[in-house]
Amino acid sequence: MTALTNATNATAQCASTTYAVGSSIAPALKMSLGYAAKLLESIPAEQFAVMPKSDLNSPAFCIGHLALYAPWVSELVGHPQANALPATYEPLFKNGAPCVATAGHYPSKDELVNYFTTGWTTVALLLPTVDDAHFAKANPVAQLSERVPTLGALVAFMCLAHNAMHLGQVSAWRRVMGLGSAM
Repeated sequence: MTALTNATNATAQCASTTYAVGSSIAPALKMSLGYAAKLLESIPAEQFAVMPKSDLNSPAFCIGHLALYAPWVSELVGHPQANALPATYEPLFKNGAPCVATAGHYPSKDELVNYFTTGWTTVALLLPTVDDAHFAKANPVAQLSERVPTLGALVAFMCLAHNAMHLGQVSAWRRVMGLGSAM
């Protein structure tokens, strides 16, 4: 009887796999991608890396920075994107890298937007396939573990808050450049 009970419990545990966390994050990420598209579509390519003020990040920097993190989030959820970005992206866009106003310093608008959109669209498609038990694991980034203790909290932060913070910078940049609201 014990063997049957244990087998029944194991079957019940397998059947209780849920995908609520990723399924909850994905729609909001898709909404932010739609917002990003609206922000970016009317910015002239030749203005994409312009810094109208020394402390206002350009869209090129913001979108390159966000593009850098999509493959990492894919890896966090167990789906590495092999060779997702050129090696030159990390020194240009990593956390702490300065935004610069040097002509030709950043890749083109089309390239940056393509990597950003492709990377985060891939993440949005992967999220609903990730088991909630995976999201319940401890955050592997020690310096963020107090604020976002689980992998799910880290992924949610990266997909939603981190993207929104930098898209907000692009929105402010648009206004300074006289392009107005994208909404």
